[in-house]
Amino acid sequence: MKDAQAAFYDSLPLLRDFSRLTDPAQFSALPDDWVVGVADIVDSTAEIAKGRYKTVNMVGAAVISAMINAMKGAEFPYVFGGDGAGFAVPASAMDDARQALADLRRWAEDEFGIKLRAALTTVAEIRQAGKELRVARYAPSSGVDYAMFSGGGLAWAETQMKSGSSSVDPSGPGALPDLNGLSCRWSNVRSQNGQIVSLVVEPTAQATESDFADLAQSVLRASEELERAGHPVPVGGPPMRWPPPGLDLDAHVSRAGRNVAVQKLLLLVQNLLIALLFRRGKPLGNFEPVHYRNMVSSNADFRKFDDGLKMTLDCDPATLAQIRTMLEQARGQGKIKYGLHAQDEAMMTCFVPSATRDDHVHFVDGASGGYAQATAAMQG
Repeated sequence: MKDAQAAFYDSLPLLRDFSRLTDPAQFSALPDDWVVGVADIVDSTAEIAKGRYKTVNMVGAAVISAMINAMKGAEFPYVFGGDGAGFAVPASAMDDARQALADLRRWAEDEFGIKLRAALTTVAEIRQAGKELRVARYAPSSGVDYAMFSGGGLAWAETQMKSGSSSVDPSGPGALPDLNGLSCRWSNVRSQNGQIVSLVVEPTAQATESDFADLAQSVLRASEELERAGHPVPVGGPPMRWPPPGLDLDAHVSRAGRNVAVQKLLLLVQNLLIALLFRRGKPLGNFEPVHYRNMVSSNADFRKFDDGLKMTLDCDPATLAQIRTMLEQARGQGKIKYGLHAQDEAMMTCFVPSATRDDHVHFVDGASGGYAQATAAMQG
């Protein structure tokens, strides 16, 4: 995968100040021949109403997990959206992307009875439709970085997918994506400031890039006044309980065709040993539990630019009211549409290629609907 095409993403600078991402100049245009993949769950609102948001979240994160494994160590831009995900890869990886998405569609249906839709298009097709696709890299820690997207191209690809365009057909019965490293063993995190607020803000066609940059900067300034800028995950990571609350879900994700009951038993033993190791707090070989837990918080993906601004904040009532006032004013001017969903807890879904390295990825969302509910409540 380390070809000339892939060198584009590798060459992008790592931004360490999130507020710099409000500047459109920090984003670089993706090459025309890159391939864009999008996937989401059909009628995720109904699944959430059944109390299955942790499952919805896991299936959404599975899209990224499968693609990371398919890319075999090559860096590429991706973004997690709660009930789905988007990514871009060089043209040389198109067949791998198609196979991963096809397997995911079959697996989600077989394992959970969830209908996942998926589509592939090219950056050139996005530009022919009058949209743009630019990307930047934000590094919240020394261990990981996350892609940020702008230009409206990813949102356009999602709209096309929902209309049935460029769809990736599911694989045949029994197909399994490679989800090695995907897990959800952490417990939910209760709000310390008031509520966990999931926020989705998107510019309208009437907004200039400068308009949206100014609004995003104002919202970020307000959130920066919160403790740890509203970071919903404690410094030492989320709580870990035994047996883990997501055991059944983890068993379905990791069983790879094995018996679910047997896999649950294996995970119970594994998680007991992990819980004891964390409780002891002493290093074991190359694994340092205290350092790992701190990196979980540092690596957490709780705010992003995804053709708009998305954040999951531990927010107090006064700051929430301040942010809502800003958003309502911009909405009234026809500059944005936005959705907001408040809940008591945040949840985390993880991709851990190795517990002895710092490159473990942690996707944060609200625990009772999060980004999916905020998007469903979008006003504009």
